[in-house]
Amino acid sequence: MTVSKQRISFRGSDGLELVADAWGDSGDPPALLLHGGGQTRHAWAGTGEVLAREGWYAVSMDLRGHGESEWCPNGDYRHTSFAADTAAVARSFRTPPVLVGASLGGISSLFALGHAAEASQPPIARALVLVDIATRMEIDGAKRIIEFMGSNPDGFANLDEAADAIAGYNPHRPRPKDPSGLAKNLRLQPNGRYLWHWDPAFIEGRFQTDALLELERLDAAARGLTIPTLLVRGRMSDLLSESGAREFLEQVPHAHFVDVSGAGHMVAGDRNDRFTLAVVDFLREQVAKPSHTAS
Repeated sequence: MTVSKQRISFRGSDGLELVADAWGDSGDPPALLLHGGGQTRHAWAGTGEVLAREGWYAVSMDLRGHGESEWCPNGDYRHTSFAADTAAVARSFRTPPVLVGASLGGISSLFALGHAAEASQPPIARALVLVDIATRMEIDGAKRIIEFMGSNPDGFANLDEAADAIAGYNPHRPRPKDPSGLAKNLRLQPNGRYLWHWDPAFIEGRFQTDALLELERLDAAARGLTIPTLLVRGRMSDLLSESGAREFLEQVPHAHFVDVSGAGHMVAGDRNDRFTLAVVDFLREQVAKPSHTAS
């Protein structure tokens, strides 16, 4: 069964337009899918369709400075700002969504939930799925991501060059024979060159002291989790180690864990079938759906 998709948008915490794709009936319980740094909402296309068939209103959103969402004019790409956007969008639904966050999207979700708990506010989500991110990350893996994002600042002459760059970064993933699908992740310039879709200001200062101090607050956010939680790790990940996953599970004893073989940090892209099945099983077994909320 084919599920139709529609383009929608939200306003972030400071008014930025955040573009999203949605699958399913808006009256069904929502699931908000948040991609990792350097990705777009298109990373979740396969998962969004499956969740809609499962009876969820699946919404995949471009984070600020990514994809078709607005770039922040003052270059505010702090974790707390992504978290504030997450909270603002989550509260715009009729009922709290399931938050599914990969890497940056997961950090944003965890921070947003932690802030709500600190402020004695109701949870902004009914469940949380963290994808290859937890409270501890391997700095070398994180630096590798930022180095890739900072490479090729002048862009690419064609889509084949972009495909070669991605294949070099993800050698375990087969290079697509037809690179035309990459067009939605790139911006075609008037001079005919393709640039990545993110605001270059996003990668500035990612490892400065202030940014790293923000991440130290993740421990408190994790320990305060009370909603159903799933951690999905790519077994070949260079960002979330086995020990990092174990530490998170000690911080959140009620959390469930799935280690996806054949997948690296980009779990949903590397093994979308196994990833999506893990999420569907978790939602079926651990998350009760509210009644249909359409007016």
